[in-house]
Amino acid sequence: MFHPFWKENKLNKEKVIGWTQAPYAFFKWLFIAVLTGTVVGLVGTGFLYCINLATSLRKTTLWLVWLLPIAGLMEVFLYRVCGVKKPQGTDLVLLAVRSPSPLPFRMAPLIFISTVITHLFGGSAGREGAALQMGGSLGFSIGRVLKLDEKDLHIITMCGMSAAFAALFGTPITSAVFAMEVTSVGVMYYAALVPCAVASLLAVFLARSLGIAPEVYPIAGIPSLSVSAMLLIILLAALCSALSVLYCWTLRGTGKLYRRWLANPYLRAAVGGALVLLLSLAVGREYLGAGMDVISAALKGNARPEAFVLKLIFTALTIGAGFKGGEIVPGFFVGATFGCTAASLLGLSPAFGAALGLISVFCGVTNCPLTAILLGVELFGAQGAPYYLLAAAVSYMLSGYTGLYSRQRILYSKYKPEFLGKNE
Repeated sequence: MFHPFWKENKLNKEKVIGWTQAPYAFFKWLFIAVLTGTVVGLVGTGFLYCINLATSLRKTTLWLVWLLPIAGLMEVFLYRVCGVKKPQGTDLVLLAVRSPSPLPFRMAPLIFISTVITHLFGGSAGREGAALQMGGSLGFSIGRVLKLDEKDLHIITMCGMSAAFAALFGTPITSAVFAMEVTSVGVMYYAALVPCAVASLLAVFLARSLGIAPEVYPIAGIPSLSVSAMLLIILLAALCSALSVLYCWTLRGTGKLYRRWLANPYLRAAVGGALVLLLSLAVGREYLGAGMDVISAALKGNARPEAFVLKLIFTALTIGAGFKGGEIVPGFFVGATFGCTAASLLGLSPAFGAALGLISVFCGVTNCPLTAILLGVELFGAQGAPYYLLAAAVSYMLSGYTGLYSRQRILYSKYKPEFLGKNE
C-alpha cells in the first residue's frame, strides 16, 4: 500500500507544510518586524538621548549625587504606585519568551523613567537591562494589539528586545543573536531570526538617522596568530571567567544581604543610595553611572589597577538596593579595566587586553558565547576575531552555570553533548 512520504514522520510532514507556509510567514514577520523595529527603535533612541542628557547633567551639576538616596525612594514609589511590588527585571522578559507569562506594557515606561533617574543621580548601573525590558514589553504589547497567539508573542518579544538593544549600542548583529541566545543556554530560537534581524537593522538605521553614532572602538596591539599569544589569551580569559563568577555572586549576595537586614524596600533604597554616595566621596565619581568614559579609556590602554574592584562594589550596592538599570555595561567596565591591567602584566597590549576582558566577562555573566564573539567584531573590528572566539570559548566553559539572570534556563551541558532538561 502506498503511503505519502510526508506521513512517515513528523519532520517530513513539517517540511511539506513549511514549503507552503514559508512565503506567508516571511511577509507576515517582515511586516511585524518593520512595525516593531520602528516603534522600539524610536523609543530606544529617545531613551538613549535621555540617558546621555541625564549623565551630562549629573557631571555638570555635582550636587545631584547628594540626592541619590531620595532617587532610590522615588523609584520604589514609582513601582509601588503602578502595582509592581516585586519587580523581576530582565528575568520577567526571559520568562515571557518561553512561557505564557504576560509582559505588561507598564514595564516599558517604568524601566525607562527609573533608569533615567538612576543615571541622573549617579547610581552605578547600565542601560541594557532597561533596553531588554523596554523592548520586550513594547514588542509583547504590539503582539497583543495584533492578536498574535502565544508562540508568536514569544517571537515578537525577542524582536522587541533585539531592536531596543540595537538602538542603544548600534550593534545589529549582536543584538539579534543575543535576543535569540540569552533565554535558554544551548538553544537558539531560529524562528525569530528574520524578525530580530530586520528589527535590529531598522532600529540602528533610525538611531543613526537621528544622530546616534554607533559604538566603535578601534583596538591597537592585536598580536599575530601564534601559540604563545593563544596561551596568554587562554590565561587572560580564564582569569576573566573567574571574575565573571565573582561579579554574579557579588551582585546576588549583596541583594540577599540587603533583603535580610533591610526588609523595607524604601529603607533599602535609601541606605543603598547613601552608601554609594559615601563611597563616591571617598574614592571618586568616575564609578558612578555606567562609566563609559572609563571603558573608553581602558580600550585605549589606560586603567587604574583597582578600578574593576571598585566598580564591582559600586554596582552591587546600587543594583542590590533596588535601583533600576542594567548589569551588563558595569560588567563591561569591570572586564575592560581588569583586562587592561592584567594584559600589561602578561605582556599583551593593554588596549587589546581590555577588549578581551570585556568580551570574556560579558560571555561569563550572560552565557552567550556567539553573542560575545559578534560583540567583539562589531565593537572592535574583525582583525582580532580568532582571539575573540578563543576568549569567549574559554570564558563560557570555565564560568560554569553562573549567570546574571536566574530565569535563564540551562538546557544543555557545557561539558558534554547532554540534555539537562528544563531548569527553571
